[in-house]
Amino acid sequence: MRHTSRPVNGWAVVSGRARRKMSAPADAHAAETGLGVGQHLVLQMLDAVGPCSQQTLSEELRIDRSVMVGICDDLQQEDLVHRERNPRDRRSYAVTITDSGRRRLAQAQTSVPAFLDDTFRSLTPEERAQLSTLLGKLLGIGP
Repeated sequence: MRHTSRPVNGWAVVSGRARRKMSAPADAHAAETGLGVGQHLVLQMLDAVGPCSQQTLSEELRIDRSVMVGICDDLQQEDLVHRERNPRDRRSYAVTITDSGRRRLAQAQTSVPAFLDDTFRSLTPEERAQLSTLLGKLLGIGP
């Protein structure tokens, strides 16, 4: 039985519910763009910071290493990234976004603002800005 009339004050419960509320729409949006959420995040990071190792991608994006291997395999199969042995450490791979990857990312990014507007429609613009600031502070990014 669901109880929705009682307010929830526990941070763990609230953050868990928020994550679940965001996951399904994000997965559905990702499916529409042809990129999984993890694939989108990897392409975004590579586009922003340049080539890096699968380990760095895994650590920075908080994606399990074994899952990251699959994500990079899929992206490479679609020619969206290129992987080659890291010349400084032959045990690791350097992952680089390709021109095709940049084009696919740009196409996917065009629908993100509408997705975010729809997902956060219950918040005012001021509340969205506040949420962004608080999450950035929590994650140690931004001002």
